[in-house]
Amino acid sequence: MADSTAGKKKEGVWETVKTIFWALVIAGIFRTLFFQPFWIPSGSMKDTLLIGDFLFVNKMAYGYSRYSCPFALCPISGRILDSAPERGDVVVFRHPTRGVDFIKRVIGLPGDTVQMRNGRLWLNGEEVQTDPAGDFVEIKEQQGPQGLIPRCANDPVPEGGECIKPRMTETLPNGLSHDVLNIIDGWVADDTPTFTVPEGQYFFMGDNRDNSEDSRFPQQVGGLGFVPAEFLIGRADRIMFSSAGRSLLYFWTWRADRFFKAVH
Repeated sequence: MADSTAGKKKEGVWETVKTIFWALVIAGIFRTLFFQPFWIPSGSMKDTLLIGDFLFVNKMAYGYSRYSCPFALCPISGRILDSAPERGDVVVFRHPTRGVDFIKRVIGLPGDTVQMRNGRLWLNGEEVQTDPAGDFVEIKEQQGPQGLIPRCANDPVPEGGECIKPRMTETLPNGLSHDVLNIIDGWVADDTPTFTVPEGQYFFMGDNRDNSEDSRFPQQVGGLGFVPAEFLIGRADRIMFSSAGRSLLYFWTWRADRFFKAVH
């Protein structure tokens, strides 16, 4: 009787182990081939994406590379089932030198020239259309698990005060529009040299222009630089969940108006 009971216990444990194993395999396949979860950790993409937004990255959008797998373990050279991103796509990619995932907007395609002049974007020698879109207003307080404090155009602002950033709607040459924010006139990256995007690479910028580490800063000085297509992971299509608090358990900080919101 004791042997029978012990045998059933061992069989039950083994079944549990197998169930967990196959669940992990299925989850790994799903994450590798279809959708990867991604939390927004910083304010570089405000007001399109806020700290605490949770989204699934569409990994089918651009095909697959070694970086499609966790820890870059996919045995792939270059890309397979490759499809080029469109200008204006919000993309998650692996930083070419740091080994961490970033999320920014595609601004420059291969062969494009990109320049900032007096805080305005120029593409291929022409100024991109911008239109006033009011102010982006948020409370100056700690945001997200890291407790980041937003920068404000109206600083100094006391904690708990209104943090204001002027907002413009930028319309790219292909007709796609998105909001961009300004914090400081004459910021270091408001005027740049003309960048020519190499073949097979992309130029990325954050929508919160004065609070974004992006392709305006070369890798030689700790920036992003151009991003080769191999490092693209997927496109951000829709916010699934959003929390403004330091923890998901703070249900009173959930932003219900951002649940299932499309990313533009």
